[in-house]
Amino acid sequence: MNNIIEFKVFGKYALFTDPLTKIGGEKYSYQVPTYEALKGILSSIYWKPTIVWIIDKVRVMNPIKTQAQSMRPLEYGGGNSLAIYTYLSDVEYQVQAHFEWNIHRKDLEKDRNENKHYFVAKRMVERGGRRDVFLGTRECQGYIEPCIFGEGNGFYDNYGELALNLMFHGFDYPDEIGTNEFYARFWQPKMINGIIGFVRPEQCNIRKLVRQMKAQPPKSNGLEEPELLTGYEEGRC
Repeated sequence: MNNIIEFKVFGKYALFTDPLTKIGGEKYSYQVPTYEALKGILSSIYWKPTIVWIIDKVRVMNPIKTQAQSMRPLEYGGGNSLAIYTYLSDVEYQVQAHFEWNIHRKDLEKDRNENKHYFVAKRMVERGGRRDVFLGTRECQGYIEPCIFGEGNGFYDNYGELALNLMFHGFDYPDEIGTNEFYARFWQPKMINGIIGFVRPEQCNIRKLVRQMKAQPPKSNGLEEPELLTGYEEGRC
């Protein structure tokens, strides 16, 4: 399967939250987008339970800059607290990804039409996505445009290698891994000349069990053979 989707995503602010900074109620962004954040952007562009998006690589186009803002987040017990959120500012990324079949959704085998999903995804990229795009958090609006990965000049094109240490990679959902467990994945990425090549989810060696969770797909997927609606025919519904 060679269903490669390429696009650029940009916005005024982004917040790819480092989970370590959330303990004290404040948020600080990673320097670059996480795999899970880019997967969420692709889900806003086009998503079906038949497919699983695999992020191949991301290219950082603009210099990494941060901007701190004072916030008053709501507290669970009521009222507000004071906090500092540190955002990335003036961000732009080029993304290359492809989709694969969700082999754990055997009830959707009839929907595994490669051309259909590929061309619909391409059209959704051209239209800027099906749903609103966010760069990490709800308040950071993102915008989508088609592009060719690698085109144009990026700020880090000749920068060399930059190690980013331990970072959150993404989540393993039960309906995608076939077990009744929900995991968080971590990895140690490197950015080389502005490009980060992501490892596949199953190649992440650092995992933490979040909790036991059972996948509960809908009883009807709309693909089975239609049944006779006897009640409607006889006027009883």
